[in-house]
Amino acid sequence: MRVLFLHCDLLEYEVREKALPSAEDLPPEKRKGRIEDALVCFISAEKEDEADPEGTVREAVRNIEEVASQVKATRVAIYPYAHLSSSLASSGPAQKIFGLLEERLRKGGFHVLASPFGYYKSFKVSVKGHPLSELSREIHATGAAAAKEEASEAVKAEQKLVSEWFVLEPGGALHPLRLEGGKVAGFDFAGHENLRKFASYEMAKSREAKEEPPHVRLMRELELVDYEPGSDPGNLRFYAKGRLIKGLLEEFVTQRVVEYGGMEVESPVMYDFEHPALQSYLNRFPARQYIVQTPNKKAFLRFSACFGQFLIAHDMVISYKQLPVALYELTRYSFRAEQRGELSGLRRLRAFTMPDCHALCADLPQAREQLMVRFELAWTLLQDIGFRMPEDFEVGMRVTKEFYEANKDFVNAYAKRWGRPVLMERWSHQFFYYVFKYEWNFVDANLKAAALTTDQIDTENAKRFGITYTDAAGKEQFPYILHLSPSGAIERVMYGLLEKAAFDREAGRAPMFPTWLAPVQVRLIPVSEDQLSYCETLLSEFVGVRADLDDMGDTLNKSIRRAEKEWVPYIAVVGKKEVESNSLTVRVRGTKEQQMMSPAQLRGLVTAERAGRPFRPLPLPDHLSRRPTFRG
Repeated sequence: MRVLFLHCDLLEYEVREKALPSAEDLPPEKRKGRIEDALVCFISAEKEDEADPEGTVREAVRNIEEVASQVKATRVAIYPYAHLSSSLASSGPAQKIFGLLEERLRKGGFHVLASPFGYYKSFKVSVKGHPLSELSREIHATGAAAAKEEASEAVKAEQKLVSEWFVLEPGGALHPLRLEGGKVAGFDFAGHENLRKFASYEMAKSREAKEEPPHVRLMRELELVDYEPGSDPGNLRFYAKGRLIKGLLEEFVTQRVVEYGGMEVESPVMYDFEHPALQSYLNRFPARQYIVQTPNKKAFLRFSACFGQFLIAHDMVISYKQLPVALYELTRYSFRAEQRGELSGLRRLRAFTMPDCHALCADLPQAREQLMVRFELAWTLLQDIGFRMPEDFEVGMRVTKEFYEANKDFVNAYAKRWGRPVLMERWSHQFFYYVFKYEWNFVDANLKAAALTTDQIDTENAKRFGITYTDAAGKEQFPYILHLSPSGAIERVMYGLLEKAAFDREAGRAPMFPTWLAPVQVRLIPVSEDQLSYCETLLSEFVGVRADLDDMGDTLNKSIRRAEKEWVPYIAVVGKKEVESNSLTVRVRGTKEQQMMSPAQLRGLVTAERAGRPFRPLPLPDHLSRRPTFRG
């Protein structure tokens, strides 16, 4: 099935004559149709759909629901349109498909207008102009789709996984949890409301996104990131300001990991599906792969930097004296064929930028020690990015029963260092390649949790990939491997910052980015045209600061409102008094205060706030009048 989605202000049609002799005769009231403010679906039913009409309709409904949710449409028009395909279904099966589709959509709560099948019609359509108003998709029955998104044995195992859940307190007390009537019981969550939400989310194991999270509207309003209708769902476009923030985060994370001792490498984006070590690893990693058929082999797009670094480590000559050894890569991109209902703005994507740092450790004691060194690296990194530690996160800890029983001191020490209760999932035996894993999760306004920082103790992959080191006796040994993503996917860091800002706005605080990430750090606003040339000379005094000039000629109030909508942290107003005194009247977004200061003082303030963090220049023209609008 092929579908052209149009988000429309209006669709009108009128039946002219039969295109198929077998088409049913229509009463006068069905020969015309009109619908307003609707998602219009021009659809071609294809030959392959005849094999599984039910499966095709099920997938079509899922796609229509997804697009309708994105454009916030509750009204749908189904318009049979043979011109989208050269391999059309026969008229009988096609009619059955359109009939089922109409029935299922009505049952799903949509107001549906179904244009008659088998007729030539004249029609008038008025399409809205936003980025998601025109989309096209190929839809296949569930079985065909599943063949393209192959699930590993680990994904299947995870679906069958039976876990024990606990809350572990910093003092070591362990509280078994259970679900009662959809609510988590077994621990007094008073004072830990976010932990309760996180536990509910994890224990229910429901990843489907039913509502658009607040950060999606913000990322689009601020012209940072947007959906890309020309790509697969879960692949986004980054506008100039969004690319600046993403680039700064990438640079900062890499800087910190290299300072820690991670040796930066680069590995391919595509791998041989039949490689014996990789094939084995695929079945121990809970991710859905993108499969690619190259001219000479079946391949898959990487879902992490793990195996690229493992293949490098396989060829390295390593002594026990050199351990721990850390390899690092920031992947642009990693790919996971996440299910469509789970995709959600920057929170869950199919293509994402993942910093991965693997450390080879001689034994379990060294692995435990190194894991806590990296804990401190991640803690400081997220704190310096702009998160509150540990208040902004909830820990999910996953551990095998055997590891827990043998390492209670380590597990309890971890909880003590975190300083707040953590959620622990304990497995009866080892399902995956790791025996211990932690995740620092951000819980958003939709009660969904997304892991940022994570590290794991891997007991399998050294042997699987033939990674060895020489011990003090000259014998080859397999190291333990730690898997650290110090920040999680860069896109998720942006998600967390935007969701945090949405919480701030709800609480009456001004939403904003940390100054070092703000696309525009200082906005100069002349009170009148008389101060414009003076402001232009002032721009040169803000070297090392992303400063721009509002030269749009609007009223002062309108210019200030524009800067506030763009979350500019420092708005500097320049009138006659400021020109004469060589000073600025500065509105400070973070404190809502207004201060008088010199240009040099303002520059010094911004420079101090970004100390120790990377800097990039303004990503747009420094005069607003020369700046394009990315989203009309």
